[in-house]
Amino acid sequence: MSPAFGAMEVEHYSKGVLLEPFVHQVGGHSCVLRFNDKTICKPLIQREHQFYETLPAEMHKFTPQYEGVVSVSFEEDEDGNLCLIAYPLNGDHDNLESLDNSDCEPKSKLLRWTNKKTVLLENEKLTKEWVRQHRKEEKMMKSHKLEEEFELLKKSEVSYYSVEKKGNVSSQFKHHNPWSMKCHQQQLQRMKENAKHRNQYKFILLENLTSRYEVPCVLDLKMGTRQHGDDASEEKKANQIRKCQQSTSAVIGVRVCGMQVYQPGSGQLMFMNKYHGRKLSVQGFKEALYQFFHNGKYLRRELFEPVLKKLTELKSVLEKQESYRFYSSSLLILYDGKELQDVPVDSDPEDLEGLSEESSDESAGAYAYKPTASSVDVRMIDFAHTTCRYYGEDSVVHEGQDTGYVFGLQNLIAIIKEIRDENSE
Repeated sequence: MSPAFGAMEVEHYSKGVLLEPFVHQVGGHSCVLRFNDKTICKPLIQREHQFYETLPAEMHKFTPQYEGVVSVSFEEDEDGNLCLIAYPLNGDHDNLESLDNSDCEPKSKLLRWTNKKTVLLENEKLTKEWVRQHRKEEKMMKSHKLEEEFELLKKSEVSYYSVEKKGNVSSQFKHHNPWSMKCHQQQLQRMKENAKHRNQYKFILLENLTSRYEVPCVLDLKMGTRQHGDDASEEKKANQIRKCQQSTSAVIGVRVCGMQVYQPGSGQLMFMNKYHGRKLSVQGFKEALYQFFHNGKYLRRELFEPVLKKLTELKSVLEKQESYRFYSSSLLILYDGKELQDVPVDSDPEDLEGLSEESSDESAGAYAYKPTASSVDVRMIDFAHTTCRYYGEDSVVHEGQDTGYVFGLQNLIAIIKEIRDENSE
């Protein structure tokens, strides 16, 4: 039984866990699903699975925690509604083949999620709110006009969604990330097409990096000057080389692959997808980074030093990794976008300990705010094309560090420092 299952009450999983869409996915093409509050899952790709099981100890703090493997089945209820259900790997599920979706082409058909009418687990928080919301969405989507708006939203490279300022802002994130919805629909379509021949898949369980944040702001950066793996076909190799040459990847070793930012000033969520990221010049990349750290009212300058510290430490770790190549891997930068409480500058000195110099309103110098202790995270993700000499079966063996990835980190650090210095008080 995987650690994620073992940590839960067993009776909740006697029949399986209903997987929800993971709404904070901003990049990539592999479907990511919510297993529980602190755990996500994604289709198991053998090379990525091997990486998580063998990665060096010094890299643990820069990757999501690996929490095991589950069996996932595609199921329909009596109304034809589609579900993905996760089961522990025991009994009949022991000898499942792994699923590799790395080269699947996108599908456009819209498929809806809903809960099965037979409750699969006794979890009130999951079932009641989730089913209520999805039934509401199902009714709304019957409107032809709304369907057209949804299709337009999916195709938008940069989109904004207005959030009501009353109530819990984090709960309103749930169903409005267009990239997340796109990936979910494609995964369901693939599994539906294969259902007659196969309906058991392995998914890996990973730490949900957004779980600590009330309103996660997420930046997905594609790292390195090369994206294709050693096993890529000539067609795929040519395609990946073209994408790098036509983007900032070839020039600075990093490009924007996705972004999600909450702007409390305007009450909007901003989403940017990989297609827009590919079009950015180096100056455009810098402007996108500025936008990621700006909440619509002021620049979150207190985030720069923690981010730079983590990036510098990661660079030092990767420079020591012999033979690893992290082709097509991404780097996530995360922080909490919730509005921080203003604190009067003339407060008691003990109350002001650790305060940033940033004003909550740049025109009002009498206030400052205190950032949360765990305000920033930096993690590497997506290792489907990672290789190193220790894998054994790879035909190509590389020597030394991944210079393309390290080059991208160097430039990312330099650009963030430029933004910091240009906007210092």
